[in-house]
Amino acid sequence: MQILASFIVGLVFGLGLLLSRMSDPAKVLGFLDVAGRWDPSLGLVMAGAIAVGVPVFAIASRRQRSLLGAEMKLPTSRQIDGRLIGGSLLFGIGWGIAGFCPGPALVALTIGGWKAATFVLAMIAGMGIFEWLQRRSTH
Repeated sequence: MQILASFIVGLVFGLGLLLSRMSDPAKVLGFLDVAGRWDPSLGLVMAGAIAVGVPVFAIASRRQRSLLGAEMKLPTSRQIDGRLIGGSLLFGIGWGIAGFCPGPALVALTIGGWKAATFVLAMIAGMGIFEWLQRRSTH
């Protein structure tokens, strides 16, 4: 049941990214171009996601188990540190350069295109470098 629920949630998420055009780098870069030909439409997509997410996370934070019985694993730290700021900056810079963030890039892979493939390969490499550095710093 959990695999089916995961599939359905992923499918709805991917369709939402396609319908909102978040998987189109030109649309995303138009949203980020506040000094030029700004396209505010993705702001409405984000506002809709926040409107859905806030009450859901409020309910989830009071639960020990998900609706399907899995253990809830929500972040507990509220600390803003250098790692969070640095990661946020790198994420934002990458989003601004490529017009992709991880979810939409994976969706864009399904419609082809070398830009999405290049982004996903760079993302995987970055994740691997992070893991390598983490293991190296703990030894």
